[in-house]
Amino acid sequence: MKFSIHQDISNAYCVLETGEPLDRKGASLLADIPGDAVLDLASLAHKVRLRYAGEPEGFHTCSIMNAKSGECGENCRFCAQSRHNSAAIDVYDLASEDEVLAQAAEARAQGVRHFGIVTSGYGYLKMTPEFRRILAMIDRLHHELPGLNVCASVGVLSKETAAALAAHGIAHYNINIQVAPSRYGDLIADTHTVDERIATVRLLREHAIPVCCGGILGVGESMLERIDMIFALAELDVSVIPLNVLVPIEGTPLAANRTAGLADIVKTFAICRLVHPRKIIKFAAGRETVMKDFQGLLMLSGANGFLTGGYLTTRGRDVSDDMKFMGQLEHFSGELP
Repeated sequence: MKFSIHQDISNAYCVLETGEPLDRKGASLLADIPGDAVLDLASLAHKVRLRYAGEPEGFHTCSIMNAKSGECGENCRFCAQSRHNSAAIDVYDLASEDEVLAQAAEARAQGVRHFGIVTSGYGYLKMTPEFRRILAMIDRLHHELPGLNVCASVGVLSKETAAALAAHGIAHYNINIQVAPSRYGDLIADTHTVDERIATVRLLREHAIPVCCGGILGVGESMLERIDMIFALAELDVSVIPLNVLVPIEGTPLAANRTAGLADIVKTFAICRLVHPRKIIKFAAGRETVMKDFQGLLMLSGANGFLTGGYLTTRGRDVSDDMKFMGQLEHFSGELP
């Protein structure tokens, strides 16, 4: 039997040859390739990653701390921390500096290079006492853990609070648009808008803060809507793109959602790499809990980073296991001519 590469994948090899991002037409055509062509697409995405998005230190790794949990007034449909939902989670106020320092030190000792302070809630539009405590945490981590990239994810910001985070030297700021902007209101939340999140991304970019901004797969979106999200991220020129696979949580409106199909997830990762040939694409939630035996395939479909440890309210994988996993992945990461 004669096998050949699907024509739409063959056409997309222009990205490997030139380093120029795939256009929307090419991406939309790849969304429709059959299942038996998906591994060819993954292979192309992996080659593009090797040629254009290799990091001197290898894979981008980060760990996060849920520094303030629960009682969020926003109604995000996937989130256990919303008080609109009834998920059983630990609820607590902002952690102490010592607690954050201890967790960050443990992450660094295990080889993780980026550590993020994450809080529940809408965000910080004013220099509140709580926000000033977060700034003090960032300063202490810089002082006591030199070399660690300190990141933050504390919601929507104003000009004042974005400027303050820039002045305190955060390495990356995470705020996701989650889905195609046109679907945010019905698929994610309607107590706030995606435009508020996009405005925060733009404020951070004005202050030259690298932004970590991506989305979540499996909340009811179509493949073409995922492509809309991928191109929205290109317009925002974000630095790191985390892709999450929905982990359905009891007590949330998405508890009964079916896991997105493996072939479509591979397509999404690969298309994202072809549209963003030089960016960090990070596999976040759902890697080992939902994808399980296939997490390695996803990491070889264009991703060059992953979130390790816990994911706020869902379990992750032990950091030491992930460091071994990263070593195994690097066997597939030789330089292309």
